[in-house]
Amino acid sequence: MPTVLITGGTGMIGTALSRHLLQQGYDVIILSRNPIETATAYKTTSQQNSFRPSGRIYYAKWNTDTMMIDPQALAQADHIVHLAGEGVAKKRWTKKRKEEIRLSRTKSSELLFKCLNTHPNKVKSVVSASAIGWYGPDNGTVFTEEMPAAEDFLGQTCQAWEESIDQVQKSGKRLVKLRLGIALSNEGGALAEFKRPARFGMAAVLGSGNQVVSWIHIDDLCRAFIHAIETPEMHGVYNLAAPEPCTNKELTLGVAKAMNGALSIPLKVPTFVLKLMLGEMSIEVLKSTTVSSEKIQNTGFTFIYPTIQSAVKHLIG
Repeated sequence: MPTVLITGGTGMIGTALSRHLLQQGYDVIILSRNPIETATAYKTTSQQNSFRPSGRIYYAKWNTDTMMIDPQALAQADHIVHLAGEGVAKKRWTKKRKEEIRLSRTKSSELLFKCLNTHPNKVKSVVSASAIGWYGPDNGTVFTEEMPAAEDFLGQTCQAWEESIDQVQKSGKRLVKLRLGIALSNEGGALAEFKRPARFGMAAVLGSGNQVVSWIHIDDLCRAFIHAIETPEMHGVYNLAAPEPCTNKELTLGVAKAMNGALSIPLKVPTFVLKLMLGEMSIEVLKSTTVSSEKIQNTGFTFIYPTIQSAVKHLIG
C-alpha cells in the first residue's frame, strides 16, 4: 500500500485519520517537532484503545521555524495530508493569537511547497484541510464551493490558508482542499464542550439556539480524506459536512438526551454572556453556516452518519 505523510498528525483529526489509514493497510509518516516523544505517546494511546494496525507508522522531524522536513520522509511519501494549524478555539482571539493561527497554516504550506520543489519525491497528491469558516453567516443561503470568502477573521484566514497551499500545483501535484465542518469526536473538540454541561444534567443552548451548525462525524471525515487520496478525478475545493445540518439546539439537546435520557434541563446561555466569555470568537458560535455537500457526494462519497441523530447515537449511545 502507498505511504501517506501527515502534517498536524498529532491533533484530534490527525490521530483519527492515522488510525483509519493504518487499518486499511497504508503506511503512515507523522511529521513532528519531537518524533521520539510523539511515537511514545501514540503507542500508549493505541494500546489504551486496543488499536491493531495492519499498516506501519513512522515519525519524522519537521520544523516550520527553520523550514525543514526530513528529506527521507518526503522521499517515501506517495501522498501528503496537510492538517497543520493552531487550534482556532483553544484561546481567546487576541491580535497575537490571530497571527499565530494564520501563520501556523500559511508557513507550513510554504514549507511543503519549498521541500516538494527542492527534494526528490514521488508525491502524487496533496489533500489539505481548510474549513467552512471560509463562509460568513448564511442568512438563509446554502453555501457552495465557488462562493467567495467572508471578510471576517476566519474567512480571510481560510482564504490565506488555501492560497498558500495552491502553490503545490506548480510542482505538478494534484491538490484537493476539504473545507471541514465542525468535527464530532469522542477524543475532544466541539463534542467535548457539548458533553460538559450534560454531565451535570443540563443542556446548554447557545444564544437563540436556532443557528445552523454544519457538522461531520469524525469517521466520515477520515473516510473522505482517504476517498480524496484514492480518487484521482478529485481536484480543487470540496465542502465536507454532513448532508443534513442541524441547529445548535438540536445538537445540544441530542447530546444531553443521549447521555441522560429525557432528564436534562435546557439552559439558555444568553448572547451577551457568550460575548463576554469568548470575545470576537462568539461570532462563530452564534452564526448560522449551512453548507452543501453535494459536490463531494457527486464524486461517489457516501456519508455513514448523515443525520445528527445517527452521529450522536454512535458516539454517545
